Amino acid sequence: MSVLVVGISHKTAPVPVLERVALDAEGVQKLIRQVSDNDHVTEATVISTCNRTEVYADVDRFHGSVEAISRLLGERTGEHPDAVLEHLYVHYDDGAVSHLFHVAAGLDSMVLGESQILGQAREALRVGQEAGTVGPALNVLFQQALRVGKRSHAETDIDRVAPSLVAAALERAVPHVGDLTGKRVLVIGAGSMAGLTVATVTRAGAASVTVANRSPERAARLALQYDATAISLADLASWSEPVDVVVSCTGAAGQVLSVEAIASRRTDPTRPLSVLDLALPRDVDPAVADLPGVQLVALDTLAAELEGAPGGADVDGVRTIVSQELAAFLAARRSQSVTPTVVALRTMATGVVESELARLAQRLPGLDDTSRGEVERTLRRVVDKLLHQPTVRVKQLANESGAVSYAAALAELFALDPEAVEAVTRAEVERP
Repeated sequence: MSVLVVGISHKTAPVPVLERVALDAEGVQKLIRQVSDNDHVTEATVISTCNRTEVYADVDRFHGSVEAISRLLGERTGEHPDAVLEHLYVHYDDGAVSHLFHVAAGLDSMVLGESQILGQAREALRVGQEAGTVGPALNVLFQQALRVGKRSHAETDIDRVAPSLVAAALERAVPHVGDLTGKRVLVIGAGSMAGLTVATVTRAGAASVTVANRSPERAARLALQYDATAISLADLASWSEPVDVVVSCTGAAGQVLSVEAIASRRTDPTRPLSVLDLALPRDVDPAVADLPGVQLVALDTLAAELEGAPGGADVDGVRTIVSQELAAFLAARRSQSVTPTVVALRTMATGVVESELARLAQRLPGLDDTSRGEVERTLRRVVDKLLHQPTVRVKQLANESGAVSYAAALAELFALDPEAVEAVTRAEVERP
């Protein structure tokens, strides 16, 4: 089996395309089920964020799996599946491992080094586990990726470069509305990004924070943590409190804020208002940017501004960690790939010894126990010595390229029963 990644992100597609592929929680679960239904897929999960949708799968065939998963992502656009193909990227086997490690470390994010992706990768693992579609292969891979991400933030100061997409967006609001201290902030949504926004503006000294959400209970829970005010999204139209910053980050399928809704609140057109649209699909009508005194910061403009943002030594340090962890993980995986063949070889050799000892007992029934024991020990030593070098060498070669072919060559040279090798593999997978 090999890991396959098929995805789309801010690096390969414009926001309008990302919007059409974006998934809510129900959509993630549906896509995981659809991918898992493929005959060539044994494990699957999905990372879904505001700027990426990626399918991770353990597969037994590359081409059939790529075509099926690409088609499923293409169908999300509501257009012909081929329309999205040019925006998709594919990583396979070692490349898939490398990609996930870079993603978890924040090196593939819109905001270089942002830490929110760690929680999103952890959520992908949790959802796949609960759906029963994540098995040993993806579990080990994602656990290791989370370790890479944690190391990156613990051992470097990459957090200083860009703690989150929220922080980057708020930084762009400051030149327009001024320092956030004493400002009035409206946050629309109650998910993880909304929570991060509320925490950030509270720490910055905002005078008031209001949380609006379709579920008043969720809004109230979030507001309670930060001494904020909670209102229902349905009451937002009649809510008349003045605000300086609006941050919208819901999972809604359509627009939450129209240009008319913003314009009707502008009792003082000379007062600056910053509207940050961090949702995918977009929450805010782009025409809001044309209103006097209003600044609109959306994901596409953020992506353009943050593309290629310098990271200095922090990024170099994270890349070093990723390289170290990648090399160690791939070496361990290659070594494990030959283990079933080695175990099957030694099992076959043990069987030959037992068979010959049985023949000896029939041919020399009068052999005393001491002599019989010495013959048995000698026979086993001879077999161990003959097998030692090939098995040690094949494990060493497993850390180089072509590990699978070395295992196959060993199986071919000793005429090992493929079913015996497969049985060992199944036992390793099923081991708790």
